[in-house]
Amino acid sequence: MQEKVEAILKEVEAAEAKNQDELEQFRLKFISKKSVVGDLFTELKNVPNDQKKAYGMKVNEVKQAVQAKFKALIDNLEASGKGGVSDHEDLTLPPAGHTLGSMHPLTYVRNQIIEIFERIGFNVADGPEIEDDFHNFTALNFPENHPAREMQDTFFIEKNPDILLRTHTSNVQVRLMQKQKPPIRSIMPGRVYRNEAISARAHCVFHQVEGLYVDKNVSFVDLKQTLYHFAKEMFGKDTKVRFRPSYFPFTEPSAEIDISCQICKGDGCQLCKYTGWVEIAGSGMVDPNVLANCGIDHEEYTGFAFGMGIERISQLKFRVNDLRLYTENDVRFLKQFSTLH
Repeated sequence: MQEKVEAILKEVEAAEAKNQDELEQFRLKFISKKSVVGDLFTELKNVPNDQKKAYGMKVNEVKQAVQAKFKALIDNLEASGKGGVSDHEDLTLPPAGHTLGSMHPLTYVRNQIIEIFERIGFNVADGPEIEDDFHNFTALNFPENHPAREMQDTFFIEKNPDILLRTHTSNVQVRLMQKQKPPIRSIMPGRVYRNEAISARAHCVFHQVEGLYVDKNVSFVDLKQTLYHFAKEMFGKDTKVRFRPSYFPFTEPSAEIDISCQICKGDGCQLCKYTGWVEIAGSGMVDPNVLANCGIDHEEYTGFAFGMGIERISQLKFRVNDLRLYTENDVRFLKQFSTLH
């Protein structure tokens, strides 16, 4: 064993490195985890007890010699001008460029929506994604037997009391009305969850922007003009807008908002199902029961509310035909939006 140690020590002292490859070979043989020096330490357990001390001291001497030799080889290579560049590297090749990311289309559209409403006096409000039944359903005038309360539509975390993942950002409207007196003029962008089968047209997680305006003498005319302004700012001055009667538990009267199809310009195509119109939002006057549930005098104040899906707006702007693309992190899809700022 002693002869083996002496042989390794002589080999280390005689070692040379004329280039980076030979330096790397020295490192692998004498310094790496699977080096001959490492094997010497492993053999320590097989040495008789009365010889362990002497053997260990000799192996440590080899280790120190290896480290000193390795440093000397590096210094010699750097002095000769061969230490920084491998013989195989081609200095005439162009440098590798830095790859910069870009804004996600949903983030871009979200920011656009916020900017449009901020210019007409709306601020931005936020709230929790994990919510209780009162703020998500009861305060918004949902009856106890409403289908949205069932497991088929809502992700419940706990029962009795019910704790759930919010199904809309209307919970932020409730919290805002509870803690702030009118006038209130806010939009609520955020992520929401519904127990949907994932497909090209639906997902279990998506993004909404809801809006709320509560003050004295707020009318349906204010609602229509606000959404007319939004549609034309977002999609262009030539965009046509129509309101269709609808029903929501938290608004009365209620209306769906459609715009002229951005792809076929109203002539009819697969996206608009050959009707020339595409739905972008739901809206209506805030139900007096909702105002009362939030501590606002519905005899003195009125208000309107609306809600839209950010994915739907993005789909119309960028002609994305599969909602799953937004969350799959496919670089091929995201590279298409490299010009967004």
